[in-house]
Amino acid sequence: MPQITLTPAQRKVHRAEAHHLDPVVHIGGDGLTPAVTKEADGALNAHGLIKIRVFSDDRAAREAMLQQLADQLDAAPIQHIGKLLVLWRPMPEKEKAVDEDRMPGPRDVKVLKFSKRGGQRPEVKVVRVLGNQRLTPGGQVKRAKVMKKSVKKSAQSQ
Repeated sequence: MPQITLTPAQRKVHRAEAHHLDPVVHIGGDGLTPAVTKEADGALNAHGLIKIRVFSDDRAAREAMLQQLADQLDAAPIQHIGKLLVLWRPMPEKEKAVDEDRMPGPRDVKVLKFSKRGGQRPEVKVVRVLGNQRLTPGGQVKRAKVMKKSVKKSAQSQ
């Protein structure tokens, strides 16, 4: 699979995002094994942007590892600085299962009640609102009103 090519501006953005990351894959003395490749693939699927630490003193070997990983995993090489390699690959879209029969469930809502005197903390109250209820601006829970059916429509359906 070919590696992803990025513009210098995109590469710069990903370098900035990777700055605070810790290495999630380590390549030891055995070099680039299938287990390391599999681990890097899983980390790219989970995170999208990863750092890899290589415990080798040979710079040319590290550069070759970066290119080989980028080719095998269909990723973009972002940076090779010291013994750290940075790879990026867009994360796959996760499919959400849609349940047609699902009704709205209860949700917890925080209600803040401010005091009349300034300088005091507001009172925080957590209220559970069910599917057929709504929260008023005053913090009260009200039941939803039942929509009345038209007399004409109910006569037509019979």
